[in-house]
Amino acid sequence: MSGGQKAEAPEANGNKIEMPRSIQRDITCTRCGRDYRIFIAYPGEAPPASGYPVIYVLDANSVFGTMAEAVRVQGRRPDKTGVIPAVIVGIGYRTEEPFDPARHRDFTMPVPESELPQSPDGNAWPEQGGAEAFLAFIEEELKPQIEREFKIDRNRQAIFGHSLGGLFVLHTLFNKPGSFRNYIAGSPSIHWNKRILLEAERRFSSGVEREGLDAGLLIGVGELEANHKARMNENAREMSERLAALESKGLRIAFKEFENEGHVSVLPVLISRAVRFALGSDNGGKR
Repeated sequence: MSGGQKAEAPEANGNKIEMPRSIQRDITCTRCGRDYRIFIAYPGEAPPASGYPVIYVLDANSVFGTMAEAVRVQGRRPDKTGVIPAVIVGIGYRTEEPFDPARHRDFTMPVPESELPQSPDGNAWPEQGGAEAFLAFIEEELKPQIEREFKIDRNRQAIFGHSLGGLFVLHTLFNKPGSFRNYIAGSPSIHWNKRILLEAERRFSSGVEREGLDAGLLIGVGELEANHKARMNENAREMSERLAALESKGLRIAFKEFENEGHVSVLPVLISRAVRFALGSDNGGKR
């Protein structure tokens, strides 16, 4: 090929790859006007009498495929894997990139700019503080839409988020613990909104001490994240140790540090563990 010629586009001489039993659609939040790309993978099997379990996945542009394939493959042999078929709902953005700046807005709480970490390039961070509106979108618009299309077991819902998404998962658990049955927070950016998150944790813990709770929380980090200047692993481990005091009140806690994995490379192994935690025997008991 001469230097001035361009390679032929692959799609011109081949078919696009499609995931089995998966669909994608763009929707706009009627309450907030924000745009989202929703990815859905569903089982080939008929739903059980109680309905399908469901896992809601944040940052879907980057991890939906890994999560959907993990459930599709492991769900073929529940007798061997302990994982049953489930609906996977990915919440992403209208982009071909793995991450979109709008995640900052959706996954964070409103705090003064002085409480945010310093930006590496010295520029202002993207818009922050929209976690409550994002959670309202999930609860009031997205979940009802999914339940109109699929028979869903509302008692077997899980949410998965990583990094800022992990922060949002913890925010949801602490402020609206009945939203999901299992929560998976990967490498949660506790340091990002630490003050307000710890205040919510204290209120949550007091409420669980009084009333109890039937829920599970998996916090996973990569071993190599221990070098993060924000104390990523220490913050996560300390939180899991505090929350472990609530296990007698019905909050199942698991903490895992994945050997030789970093902030991004941890995702595939974390997702595999998350699938078993949400859908199988790795969640502290049968669902």
